[in-house]
Amino acid sequence: MSDPSAAAEPRRLTTREAADRLGVKPETVYAYVSRGQLGSRRAPGGRGSTFDAAEVEALAARGTRREAQPSGTDLTFRTGVTLIDPDAGRYYYRGVDAAALAGQYGYEEVAEWLWTGRLRPGVRFTAPPEALAAGRRAVGALPAHSTAMDRLRAAAVAASATDPLRFDLSPESVLGTARALIPTLVGSLPPEGSPDEDGTDGGLAARLWRRLTARAPDEASLAVLEAALVLLIDHDLAASTLATRVAASARAHPYAVVSAGLGALEGPLHGAASGLAHRMLAEVLERGGAAPVVADHLRAGRRVPGLGHRLYRGEDPRAGVLFALLDEVPAAAPALGAARDVLTTVARHTELHANVDLALAVFSVASGMRAEAGEALFAVARTAGWIAHAQEEYAERPLRLRPGGQYNGPPPPQDLPRP
Repeated sequence: MSDPSAAAEPRRLTTREAADRLGVKPETVYAYVSRGQLGSRRAPGGRGSTFDAAEVEALAARGTRREAQPSGTDLTFRTGVTLIDPDAGRYYYRGVDAAALAGQYGYEEVAEWLWTGRLRPGVRFTAPPEALAAGRRAVGALPAHSTAMDRLRAAAVAASATDPLRFDLSPESVLGTARALIPTLVGSLPPEGSPDEDGTDGGLAARLWRRLTARAPDEASLAVLEAALVLLIDHDLAASTLATRVAASARAHPYAVVSAGLGALEGPLHGAASGLAHRMLAEVLERGGAAPVVADHLRAGRRVPGLGHRLYRGEDPRAGVLFALLDEVPAAAPALGAARDVLTTVARHTELHANVDLALAVFSVASGMRAEAGEALFAVARTAGWIAHAQEEYAERPLRLRPGGQYNGPPPPQDLPRP
């Protein structure tokens, strides 16, 4: 006799079956999951994922309707940059585990490999003198209260103005721009320490450190910074990445593409989130415990920063890597304790895990950095990912990202407005 409860269980498809029904590659199925378009469940025994057949059919139907959209519209993003596997709590750059890359290679090495497919051990990016001088002049002209993001945006525009070849979108030229722009952004930020220490030697992480804190770096802290840069290079189609792809679709040059990303990144729900977590941890340390600080956030109707991620059911894998490295930094112990106190306090009532913003906040608090340091780190790191996505978009049909608006204003004709 058949089991009635088993009969009521919705039919589930394997990854291969779902891919065949949708007419895509298996990797694209996981991309749908990471974007919230498709749910998944771990298969019995933990091998692979399964998908609700009805949900797959609904997605396939939506895809069919998309094909009937006007010819100028194409909102399908085929990307080989990053794949997120929310079930496993892992993500991959071009099929390679991002955490493993962060443990083995530096930021410039991973960026170069991501762009070209070739690993160049020890590669260093160098800022052109003219671009660096223009970036520093532009940053120096800003008001004293300007934020790091203000300075990065100004530096990107100034560097663009020095490059008459910026409109050359050939792959070689785009990569040349990327290798020059990233160190220009870093070098345009004023040093936090003595001007005598304002050098351009060493890797990008060492140069960035001098612009985020006046403290002397130690090997363990630099390892955290290097890993954070690698881990933040890309994370699928985040808001800032989507903005850069739209700009690249219009054939904006790489400097403008990065400027679009910097603008979107500055929102409090994206790159600026680590600053909110920084201030929270500083307050926890000042008040001697997380309970009153968490209570104040909830009383004011604010989310507790640094917790939860819509793509991961458990801990953000980027946070896990950084916490493990921060355990090796003696100066990070108080901030780590404050973060764990927050997690323990919140866990009494809801299941929320740490995300990368909380880990960045631990790092910035422990390193004597300003609250905005995590956002600046995020922006520099993500520039490499924006360039990788721009490369892909330049190879697509121009202006394909032109969705049609659904007008809901007053029906015409309306009378001319009068004073």
